[in-house]
Amino acid sequence: MTTITPEKLLEELRRAAGVVAGITASLADEDVKAPSELPGWTRGHVLAHVCGIANAMARQLEYAAQGNTIELYDGGYEGRTRAIGMAAGHTPAEHRADLDAALDRALQAFESLDDGGWRAPISFRGGAVFDGGLALWRELVIHATDLGTGRGPETWNRPFCEHLFDFLAARVPEGQRFVLQPLGLPAVSLGTPGGGTTVINGMLTDIAAWLAGRTPTLGSLRATAAADGVDLPALLPWPAGVPVNP
Repeated sequence: MTTITPEKLLEELRRAAGVVAGITASLADEDVKAPSELPGWTRGHVLAHVCGIANAMARQLEYAAQGNTIELYDGGYEGRTRAIGMAAGHTPAEHRADLDAALDRALQAFESLDDGGWRAPISFRGGAVFDGGLALWRELVIHATDLGTGRGPETWNRPFCEHLFDFLAARVPEGQRFVLQPLGLPAVSLGTPGGGTTVINGMLTDIAAWLAGRTPTLGSLRATAAADGVDLPALLPWPAGVPVNP
């Protein structure tokens, strides 16, 4: 699997931020009000959430640089939900301004890090700054798809999909083993060794989208158990922490 270094992660964050900013710049008023791919959320809700998580992660790094930690969102999860509701109805120009400022703040915080800074502790998931960078990468890439403007999971690159395989291994139910077999790539085993085994074949991005609870767009998935075709297995909830879903 692809090794994600701080340098590679920073490159991916810049790319993902550019994608979200580019999509946002193209949205008209009716586009912002339209439903997103997330049930009950408009695109405005998704943009408000992306803005919120970018600012929240920047705050994690700013406090970490001072040797301190702070909760991810001001006001906790309720504060996060309240802020999204308040900002969801903003105009496209307001969303663009807010998002550009939040992404710039977050990128500047990551770009200012030295080697030790990536290892500084943060409160998010009880991890380090590097873990916060991975989380922001997930939020930016997945929510760019959730905006529903035509940039589906088929656009996710190999390093991102392989990162999702690792991060979302926690969604495999206890006592089960999934063998992921992306077309043309090495198989990846998740879950309990010796447990009941389901093999999931398909394009890399379709497997990653399924694991992430998004709709696979290439129609390639096939699950087998003991050589027989079966339904795709159920997954556990998103790993503990602030979820990527509303």
